[in-house]
Amino acid sequence: IVTYNNRSIANISAIPGAAKSLTLIKTVTASSSSTVSFVNGSSDVVLDNTYPIYLIKVINAHRSTTSSEQTFTFNLSADTGSNYNVTKTTTVFDAYHRENDASTGLNYLASQDIAQGTGFQNLTPEVELGEDDDASSSGQLFLFNPSSTTFVKHFMWTGNHMSYYSTPWSINSFIAGYANTTSAIDAIQFKMSSGNIDAGTFKLYGLKDS
Repeated sequence: IVTYNNRSIANISAIPGAAKSLTLIKTVTASSSSTVSFVNGSSDVVLDNTYPIYLIKVINAHRSTTSSEQTFTFNLSADTGSNYNVTKTTTVFDAYHRENDASTGLNYLASQDIAQGTGFQNLTPEVELGEDDDASSSGQLFLFNPSSTTFVKHFMWTGNHMSYYSTPWSINSFIAGYANTTSAIDAIQFKMSSGNIDAGTFKLYGLKDS
């Protein structure tokens, strides 16, 4: 427990343990974008051994088409973005609640996970991302030690999206897994399963060791 003897909070010049550990690396604003990518060494992006942990915050990713089958997805690359096809094993579960209070639930979604597959992982499971003008997906993705050439690369997503349905749902998704490769991961990409990302803000951060 840290206590302060100063009479005024204005006299406190520093707080122990408050050193900045989260560094903003790059912000990308989508506007009818087919993809949003962060590639190490491109456009001032750092995605290497500079940081042991990377965090991407997704703010109001909105779809651009009216297809009911549109989902928000991501994948990883081990060749600086030439291919986004890294082998992954993932697990997916979510909690949901309808706007009209008609149904609620907590589900493991075996149909949404990946078992040693190379495809894009769906980040908006259960019911597709809503097409309403005010519908979007927001969340955060942690990527751990992507430059390691010894271990697989773990990642975790927590997000919430407004679903596509006659009466929309709030769906809180929890997705985790690993890229099953000892090659360094040096790029990450987000896209809709079809159509463009109409709007959204994507922020890449690096987390220091201490």
